Amino acid sequence: MTGAVLGAVIELVTEQGIAAITMEPVAARAGVSKPAIYRRWPTKQALIIAAAEMRIGELSVADLGDVRAELREVLTARLAAYRQSGTDRLMAELIAAAAEDGGAPGAYAEFVDRTMGGTRTILARGIARGEVRPDIEIRSAATPVAAALVHRLLVERELPDEHLVDDLVDLVVRAGGRRA
Repeated sequence: MTGAVLGAVIELVTEQGIAAITMEPVAARAGVSKPAIYRRWPTKQALIIAAAEMRIGELSVADLGDVRAELREVLTARLAAYRQSGTDRLMAELIAAAAEDGGAPGAYAEFVDRTMGGTRTILARGIARGEVRPDIEIRSAATPVAAALVHRLLVERELPDEHLVDDLVDLVVRAGGRRA
């Protein structure tokens, strides 16, 4: 049921925007009952965040012993998710809905924390291995890693590519790398 419901949400957002997301059309498209959806996702926001998480999701990158390789791996995985049809509109609508909530922390902030967790872990491992300067604030350093792909996708309206990933990894490693 979960895959069918969240897939229906992504399809509806892609085709019609977030306004199309009500329990009735989602249930009809997924072939489930509205009460079944409400039991799992009590609000529209919870449903949309779950769909975004299914598409974009939390990433865990194995310790490869090299911050550059780990950043490349996490960004390549993000790249694959962002290049899927409808991800751009899903993300734009999710960000817009979060802005309409007045910026109060909550489910959206928790979603962002989960999606950024892999990058923050990579940077922390880089500090522990001496590859990244110990004075780097991990949250600040992780933000541009995610932001570059999102900016390319949503603001520049272009699909991010491997060249952007390579350039971004190089920039982050140079900026955050241990100084001689």
